[in-house]
Amino acid sequence: MPLNLIDAIQGLGHRPLHINHFDADLCLLYKERLKFDSELNLPLAFRQNPQAWIYSGPEAEDKAVIIAKIQSDDVSWVFEHLPDWKQAIYYMTEPTEGKLHPPLNKGREAMAYLTFLIDHYNQLPAYMVFVHPHLEGWPKAWHTDSPDHNQVLSIRSLRLEYLEQQGYVNMRCIHDPGCPAEIQVDRQEDHRTTEHAMRDAWPYMFGGNYTDIPKIIAEPCCSQFAVSKKQVLKRTKSEYEHYRQWLLDTPLDDDTTGRVFEYLWHVIFGREAVHCPPVEQCWCEQFGRC
Repeated sequence: MPLNLIDAIQGLGHRPLHINHFDADLCLLYKERLKFDSELNLPLAFRQNPQAWIYSGPEAEDKAVIIAKIQSDDVSWVFEHLPDWKQAIYYMTEPTEGKLHPPLNKGREAMAYLTFLIDHYNQLPAYMVFVHPHLEGWPKAWHTDSPDHNQVLSIRSLRLEYLEQQGYVNMRCIHDPGCPAEIQVDRQEDHRTTEHAMRDAWPYMFGGNYTDIPKIIAEPCCSQFAVSKKQVLKRTKSEYEHYRQWLLDTPLDDDTTGRVFEYLWHVIFGREAVHCPPVEQCWCEQFGRC
């Protein structure tokens, strides 16, 4: 390898580069750096488990944004506007792009979220925000609860001290859709596929049988939430693997399986089956919008 390239790589210190970086030269440096990881003393956890890789820029603190993207999604806003956050971008439909990929593109964002928790279980950041790839605007980002549905505003305004106290928070305060009673397992309408699926998913994941499933399961939609490391570690790695195995094995379609997890994240992270905090209280305490 040319001397000037070695010098350039060493000049990067221990800061990992994103393999899908916009600068082709930096991409080359990153690839070369992987060949010489022992020489450059990359973190042991990464050398032992490449799936535990996470982008950490020079300003990044002990907190991370986790996103699942498909080919049409533009996630450049994460790098441009959240330099103080580590970033884990899962490329769901682009196996030759990026660094992180799920074992299967199924369950919408759920597969990426669970894969992150499993692969990073021993190197979790203190705070994690799991969100969709859309930056802002209607209709793509309608599920983001902030002015102009802006994801950056939502993440920046999240009060981490409140997250530390709560362990888990939904990034959406507005109740509709989701609250007060989105999932009612006794309903028999054919079109309610998530409720039918929940009758199998709940006992598989949490034990018991049909009679142990809460009659109502609810929280604000839409699979965007924040959780602390302490809260994640209240469950074992094998539990998260167990949840993902249901997703891998079930013959149910992508939308249905994604919605099952959409209404189970709060349960997985320690909340009651119905978790619908008052909207104004959520805005004030969680985001400082009092």
